[in-house]
Parts: sequence; C-alpha cells; structure tokens
Amino acid sequence: MTGFADSEGRMRPPQRGAARPTWSTSGCRPTSSRPTARTWCWTRPGSRPRETWPAIRARAKAENGEVFFADQAGRGVRSEQVTGRTWGGEGTTPVVRRTGNRFSVSAMSAISTKGRMHVMVFTESFEAKVMCRFLGRLAGHFDRKVHLIVDRHSAHRPKTVRTWLADHKDVIELHFLPSYSPDLNPDAPVNADLKRSLPHAHWARNQAELAAETRRFFHRRQRQPHIERGYFGGRHVRYVLDE
Repeated sequence: MTGFADSEGRMRPPQRGAARPTWSTSGCRPTSSRPTARTWCWTRPGSRPRETWPAIRARAKAENGEVFFADQAGRGVRSEQVTGRTWGGEGTTPVVRRTGNRFSVSAMSAISTKGRMHVMVFTESFEAKVMCRFLGRLAGHFDRKVHLIVDRHSAHRPKTVRTWLADHKDVIELHFLPSYSPDLNPDAPVNADLKRSLPHAHWARNQAELAAETRRFFHRRQRQPHIERGYFGGRHVRYVLDE
C-alpha cells in the first residue's frame, strides 16, 4: 500500500487533493552543473578569463617544462582497514588477524603522462608545511620548471604555500583544477589503487611498518610505467592525452 505515515507511524492512503510532502534541495549542487573535461579544456569567447588545461600545456611546452597531476590520500591506509578476499575451511568463518592498535599513514603522489611517479609518505596531518615539503622534493628532481596541477584542497592554497611558491617561481608553479571536479584528476586512481591493493596484504604492527609497506607499494608502481600510464585511461581524464 502506498500513502503517507501519520504522527503515530500508521500508513494512511493518499486523499484526492491532499498536498504531497516536498523536500528542499537548496543545499544540493546539481550534478549537471559540475565541471566537465569540456569546461576545463575550453573557454567561451567573451567569458571571464580563467586557467584551462590547453593553456597550461602550451606554457609548459614553451618553457620546456614538466607537467604533473598530484593528489593526496589523507589517512590513506589504516591499520584496521581490510579489503580483498581470503579463504577459510568449509563451515568456518575466515579470520584475518590484525593488530588491535589503530594507526594510519598518508601519501602525496604526482604522476605524468610519461610514466613518471613521485611520492612522499608521511604520518602527520596534511597541512601547508607538508605541502611545501612535497613541492620542494618534486622540484628537486628536475633541472627545469615543473607545472603541478592539483585540486583546491585547503592545504594547497594557504599563505604559507603561496609565499613558498613565490620564492621558487622559477622551478615550480601550481595550477588548480575546477572546483567540485575530482574526476578530472588522473592522480585520483592512484589513491584508489593504494587503498585497494595494500590493506589486504599488509601485516604491519605499528605505524613505522605500515609506512614502510606503503613505500614498497609505490616503489613497485614506479617500476611499472605501463600501470602509471593506465591511470590516464579513464573516461573523464582522457582529455590529458588529446592534443
């Protein structure tokens, strides 16, 4: 039976002419208004100037620079997280042994279409000083300018980071994806790969061991450039490969 529940929880059939309940959507962002690869790659003539992917790519090419996409995995791997499959005897419940202690590690990664990956694993909260440390490590691997594209996380835009970038503007420059557009970041699947692949295999008993296993995972991926290039194969990020 369809209808409406009264104040006592009993179902009442709908009456002709009765007003139906409504729900407010004032706090929701319509899905159709989320940025797409088209809006990120194209500017309407006469519209307000904004940064687009073709403009960033052209600047990097003119400066003979490197382009990377970066993302962070906040509390990326947790000690109590269990994924994947296991086995057990018939009629018995499989048991996956884990430590009772709770700890986690985080990571920041950057990838390029050339199959390059740079990673920093850390245990503290992701904030401005961690972001500056990652920027310094990434820029230190190259003798040319790096153009790094990230989302609009609060740790990417504070005054501390802006000041650091101003002091190192000749070696690295930060660019931002449109708001509400995680699908446009090719580095997002890296974090999904980490969370899917590592937790069911790790036997870490403390935070240091978990950090070491996380680094081993990324070291394997750095030796697998075909997998790294595969991160750019998603439907929403193929625009990066289009000339």
